[in-house]
This record gives sequence, C-alpha cells and structure tokens, in this order.
Amino acid sequence: MTDRQTTGKLYGVGVGPGDPSLVTVRAAELIGKADVIAYHCARHGRSHARAIAERYLTGSQVEERLMYPVTVETTDHPGGYRGALDDFYREASERLAAHLDAGRDVVVLAEGDPLFYGSYQHMHKRLAHRYPTEVVPGVTSISAAAARLGTPLVEAEEILTIIPGTLPEEELAARLAATDSAVVMKLGRTFPAVRRALERTGRLDDARYVERATMDGERTGRLADVDPDGVPYFSVAVLPSKVAALDSAGRPFEALDAAAGEAPEPVGEVVVVGTGPAGPLWLTPEARGALANATDLVGYTTYLDRVPVRAGQVRHGSDNKVEGVRAEFALELARRGRRVAVVSSGDPGVFAMATAVLEAACEDPYRDVPVRVLPGMTAAHAAASRAGAPLGHDYAVISLSDRLKPWEVIARRLRAAAEADLVLALYNPGSKSRTTQVGSARDLLLEYRSPQTPVVLARDVGGPTERVRTVALAELDPADVDMRTLLLVGSTQTRWVRRGGDTEVVWTPRRYPEEQQGS
Repeated sequence: MTDRQTTGKLYGVGVGPGDPSLVTVRAAELIGKADVIAYHCARHGRSHARAIAERYLTGSQVEERLMYPVTVETTDHPGGYRGALDDFYREASERLAAHLDAGRDVVVLAEGDPLFYGSYQHMHKRLAHRYPTEVVPGVTSISAAAARLGTPLVEAEEILTIIPGTLPEEELAARLAATDSAVVMKLGRTFPAVRRALERTGRLDDARYVERATMDGERTGRLADVDPDGVPYFSVAVLPSKVAALDSAGRPFEALDAAAGEAPEPVGEVVVVGTGPAGPLWLTPEARGALANATDLVGYTTYLDRVPVRAGQVRHGSDNKVEGVRAEFALELARRGRRVAVVSSGDPGVFAMATAVLEAACEDPYRDVPVRVLPGMTAAHAAASRAGAPLGHDYAVISLSDRLKPWEVIARRLRAAAEADLVLALYNPGSKSRTTQVGSARDLLLEYRSPQTPVVLARDVGGPTERVRTVALAELDPADVDMRTLLLVGSTQTRWVRRGGDTEVVWTPRRYPEEQQGS
C-alpha cells in the first residue's frame, strides 16, 4: 500500500458495531492493504475492533496492540486516571509515528465510527497535523441499535440527543427531559443511574434497551424489564421517535360531549407548564420535556404559538379570557387518557394557569386526575435581569388588574408594601380598557417614595420588540405602559447608576442601613 512517499499515511478506519459484514467497502480495502494494523485493547489483550476486522487481515501486516494501562479510575499514577491515559496516548501515538516516519501506512481500527466516542480520535489529535491522514466513517452503535429495534430514532423536526451514561444523574435527567429522542451510551455500571433518570423524567416506559447490537449475544427489549446486574458496557438505552408512537386521533373539545357515552379510557395527566416570558431560551429542560411528551397542548393561542409544532400532537388554542373553560377542557382530556400540557407564560403559579387548573381539579369529576405544575422563569425575574438586580432585597409582587379584585384592595396592598419599603414588581399595569391604574399607583407611591425613585419599564422581555428602560417615579407616564409591560419600582435603598458610556444599572443592596434595621 505504501506509495514511496516521504512518510506513511495515517488511516482512522471505522469497522462498525460488531458484525464484520457491516464493514464498509473502503474500510475493508484499506485494512487489506495496510502495512501496519493498530488497535486498542484492555489488559487482557483482546480487541473487539480487531475481531471485527479479522476476516480482512492478510496475516502479513505488522500489528500494533495499544494496551490501555487502566480501564477504571483507580491508579497510582501521579497524575491520576487522566494523567495515566495522557501518558498512554502520547506513547502510543509515538509508536505509530515511528512507522509513519519509516514510510509505512498505518490503519488504526475503531469500533463504530472513528470520531464518535472512539479511541482513534486521541491518535488523530496527536498525529493528523504531522502526517497525511484519512478518516473512514463506520456504522455507529446508535444506527445499529435503531436498526435492531426497527424503530425510527427521529422524524420530521424531532431532536436526537446523544448522552454518555457517565454523566451525573441530575444532568442525565435534565438532558432526557429536554429532548425528543435520545440514546444513552456507555451503560454497564451506569445503568442504575440512567434508569432512575428515565423514571424521574417520566420516560421509562418509552425507553428501549439494546445490548451488543449486531454481535453474538445480542439482546433487545423494554429497558424497564432489564436486570441491572447483567448490563454490559456494550449496551445502549434508546428513546425512539415519538411521532409514530403518539396517538394522533385526538378530538376537539366539542367531540367529547358526543363521546360521553363511551367507556372511559385510562386516566392520563395534566402538566401545567411555565414557558417563561418569551421563547425557547427561557424554557427549562423539565418544561421542554413535558411539552415534547404531551399528546395534547392546551393554552392561550399566543402562548401556544411559542411551542414548536410536533407531528402527532393535538393543539387546542383559545382566547385569553376563558381560563376556567380551558382548565376543565384539559382535565377532561386527561380523564380520557390523554397526556395534556397546559401552556402558561412565565411561571404558571404567578397570575397564570396553575390556579385555574387546580381550582377545577379539586372539584368532581376531576379529583382523581393527576396534576403537576412545572415552574418557569417569571416576567419579574426576567425584567430584573435586564435592568441589573433591582430585586436584590425583599420585594412584593402585585397585579394592577382590577378585573378580579376591586381597586380598593390593590391600593391597600400598594400602600402596605410602600410603608414596608419593599421593591415592587407590578404585573398587568394597563391595557386599552384599563388606563387609570398606572397613574393612580404612581401618585400613591409618591406619598412614600422620592420622586427620583427608579422605575424599570420592561416591555416584551426576551421577545423581538424588547425594550427596557428606567425612569424616575415622578416621570412615569401611563401612556408608555401596556399589558406587555412590567414595572419594577425601587425601594428607598435601590440604586440607579450609570456605568461607563450609556450603560445604566439598577440594583438594590442586600444589606439594609443599620440605623433603619431596628432592634
């Protein structure tokens, strides 16, 4: 194979997941012509990659067995496990470099694909800039597992996440909750933590298990049924595509009455999901997972539009003024076996849908329907982050809307919070039909606060028309405020500071002045 060039050529060759017949034509060609065949192995000396490639070897090649000094994180090396491996990779790459310098072409065998969690990549990083190099892709264990399950991994706009099982359990749960489909690699001793993470995120029933895909001893099945004591390293957990699995036979609410005489289906659940004040960047992994797992999405149409469309899901949009009807609709869907996500902006427990759902869920016939509430980033916290840290000390949250409570109650609460010297986060300050509340609140607060008290006007935070600015309390103009605006009114201690150029920050000290602390 050597073409008398100054140096040999380095080849990283993927040999696939285990079945020698899945070795690509290019890989087989290179293995058969190589001067040197290199492969990694543990101390026992056996190499899965060599076993896969054995039928393509000629017997005349030089074989370089690259034996790991350690395979678990227990070593007396002064640099620890990582130090021992770094030394090994450096020494192994220099052994290969000696062959390349002598003009011999070197094929490094790699299970699956060379650049996908492969040992070859450590040779590549150390040698590819010094020698001519070619990487030959191979069939990954992920592709093999999906083929053996006979189930699509992803479809349409679904997102596939590849996760190493060695991550901490909390991180595993967060990643699993946030994705549509997933493959968890490197099971073995990590299997119990992976199983718990799947269970915590409500995805255990959907998870599939594949062991030794395309190898002797191959096994597939439901992950929930697997004995953790018998799980080898060569196994993966798979959360396949949901598009095919989702029941797309959802019916609109009007059809439920017509079906009232039908036998009830198994009870599903309602998850009230906080989506934050704007788009996907404000969404928690847990909330993202709940939205992905739902069969039905229920919510105010404007908020539903923020959630990506997924094939097989049924979306039920409605007007913003029918919260009670929307809550009962979601519970009725769940009572008939659907997994329902009620979409709420911000945090669902702050002036949002969680109260409406729980109020209805505490009445017959919905008392037995499971209901969960998932938190979200609140509008107040999002606005505060844009301004600096105005909520750095005690604060109160008050809605200025008098649709559900009289203005007298609102005024009494504003006065009490002002007398207590609390920072104020004012929700629902104004609308086309409510034009007097902002002016009334400003005048009331001026009885207790300096006219120069900073007021943050935060509109559409996180959205395409975001605008955040700060004005003095005395200069607060109601005409600048609408329903998409949130107001943050400082306390007597809140600072409004210009920092370099045109940058302004608003922050409230955590320490209260000693002369005002009292006994």
